[in-house]
Amino acid sequence: MNWTHGTPGPLALALLLAACGDNGDATSFASQTETGPGPTTVTPTTGTPTTTGTPDLTTGGPTSGETTMAVISTSGDASSSGVAASTGSTPCAEDTIVCEAGSAKVCDGTGGYKSEEACPDACIDDVGCTPCVPDTYQCVDMLSQKCNDKYEWVDAETCDPVQGVTCDPGTGECLGTCSKLALGTSYIGCDYFPATLSNLHETQPWVFNYAVVVANTTDAAADITITKGDGVIQMTSVGPGTAKVINLPYVDALVKPTIEEAGPTVLVVDGAYRLRSTQPVTVYQYEPIEYEVGGSFSYTNDASLLLPTHIWTGSYMVASRNHWTTGNFYLPGFYAVVARQDDTTVTLTPGATGASVYAGAGVKSNGTGQIKLNEGDVLEVFTKTKGQIPDADLTGTLVSSDKPVAVFGGHKCTQVPLGTQACDRLEEAMLPIETLAKSYIVTPPLIPTGGNVPKAEMVRVIATEDATTISYEPPQNGAPTMLAKAGDWFEMSANFTDFQITGDKKILVAQYMQGQGNDSSGDPAMTLAVATEQFRDSYLVHAPLSYENNYANLVAPSDAKITLDGQPVNGFKPIGTTGYSVMRVTLSNNMDGNHSLAGDKPFGVTVYGYGQYTSYWYPGGLDLKLIPG
Repeated sequence: MNWTHGTPGPLALALLLAACGDNGDATSFASQTETGPGPTTVTPTTGTPTTTGTPDLTTGGPTSGETTMAVISTSGDASSSGVAASTGSTPCAEDTIVCEAGSAKVCDGTGGYKSEEACPDACIDDVGCTPCVPDTYQCVDMLSQKCNDKYEWVDAETCDPVQGVTCDPGTGECLGTCSKLALGTSYIGCDYFPATLSNLHETQPWVFNYAVVVANTTDAAADITITKGDGVIQMTSVGPGTAKVINLPYVDALVKPTIEEAGPTVLVVDGAYRLRSTQPVTVYQYEPIEYEVGGSFSYTNDASLLLPTHIWTGSYMVASRNHWTTGNFYLPGFYAVVARQDDTTVTLTPGATGASVYAGAGVKSNGTGQIKLNEGDVLEVFTKTKGQIPDADLTGTLVSSDKPVAVFGGHKCTQVPLGTQACDRLEEAMLPIETLAKSYIVTPPLIPTGGNVPKAEMVRVIATEDATTISYEPPQNGAPTMLAKAGDWFEMSANFTDFQITGDKKILVAQYMQGQGNDSSGDPAMTLAVATEQFRDSYLVHAPLSYENNYANLVAPSDAKITLDGQPVNGFKPIGTTGYSVMRVTLSNNMDGNHSLAGDKPFGVTVYGYGQYTSYWYPGGLDLKLIPG
């Protein structure tokens, strides 16, 4: 239906009303509006509704600093419009509510009204006076609010000027390249919360830098502002199509750098940094970014692809690894929760192996807890055991919150598998459960010894729902096929094969490199598999120049055409009968570490690299669409 606004002249209004009364067809009545103080009511005619105009609902027009909103519309059909009741046409049914001239009127069934109520805000046919009309927006200073289906204004998005975003009084929505509407659902965004997390730091802990790498995916310069709490830490700019390494101080309370520090669980106020950009960017964090400085080696490294806040949710499943006891030292697995908004309530529900943790910050020793976090706060939970529960493992813990959060899973330093030298740090940003799917393809990384020789990996499959059945293509002899409860998981023994994992319900799949004791190439690292439903047709990835060797695994439909830095990629190997193929490619150490990949069909990318005694691994990118269960 067409939606109109403005005030018809007296002659036009008389003709419209006469037409409605003459033919008895109320579906052809005209729109009505009222100017001046009081609400603006727009009544539908025919066609498709659109939201237009910018009147204030109580004063007739917006003024500086006041709430503004797009024009509010009525619903219902014209047969109950109240026009019939006032023109002699077929009376509306008794007790029908119609909106007319800014008032809600209750029909008496005989052509009149039982009662009438002036609506100070909005009126909806068959409903009456309401504070707002569902799916409309308003600006409250720099805050965009949306009317929900309960006729309540709820905060939709902060139109952050630091990100170059403003609130448009015409639509009530945020406007700019960094608005949610413009960004869509992917790993590219404008608002991030980097966090330094637990690390062993065996050698000269503060020589090796924690760093974020910002890769600008646009053709305009991105102005970057990094804060911590109320303080500005750094402001810089990243040129179009380039990447910049930004070193940041460690947060001691989160890192727990010595081998003796295995706990307790902590809540660090303003423990995370906040990184905002005026252009969409990709952000990675490395802890540390160097593997060697002045002849000394860091030994414990890993990295994460950070997820922008506009795709955060309140539902995550954790992937980690089991607590490792070696001699008199106890090295914990961990997960961390970062809040985006004040007064965020986080609820922790451990899986079958996650009920032995260091108590603290409101988290009980059995892994349960309900904790309040404010913006930038970090909760870091650690496993605890001194041999009595050697399998304490936070994998399968459900993290729920009433406001969006980010969740990381990892380990301070562990062997993969236990008994294989040497230990290394693990870290990865968890994917929201809403973005998980049922089908993933896992491909082992490449050994940096020449040729197309894969390095053995171990794979964990984690259930998000009860009674989840698992299958494989090609078949994996002896691999488990059932997970009984949500949060249950299994780990497949080390293998060198590429295959597809499919569940009949949503699953989370984590991949782990083995230690270099098995093949003399790097120590453990961790990544999450990307669902084939979240593949993209283009990526800008970063491979740090500080590492000796960098690679990418490309998984694409077998008939796809893929380019790396503008050059065709050939030599893909089919993966069973899945219709997908894999290619492992070397990423050259070019000027800034940025590499562009493009395909004529959606494909997946993981990025990894090696230095002496260490490695890193993370998804090169992904879409983060909400996928039904």
